[in-house]
Amino acid sequence: MTIERYVIRLKIERVRELLSYGEMTLSEIAHQLNYRSVAHLSNQFKQITGMPVTDYKKASNYFRQSLDELG
Repeated sequence: MTIERYVIRLKIERVRELLSYGEMTLSEIAHQLNYRSVAHLSNQFKQITGMPVTDYKKASNYFRQSLDELG
C-alpha cells in the first residue's frame, strides 16, 4: 500500500468516526478534513468502504477498522 493510499484510508476512518458522532454535516466534515468538495469526499468514501455515505449513515451500527488493520 502506498503512503498516499494509507493517508486516504486514515482520513476515511476519521470520516466514519465523525459520522458516528452525528454532530457534523458531511459538508462540515469535508471542510475540516481539507477535501476539495463534498463530492470528492463522497467518491473516496464509496471507493474505500464500498458503500455511499448515505447508506453508511443509515446503518444501525457503524463499522470502523482499527488503525492497526489499515496496513
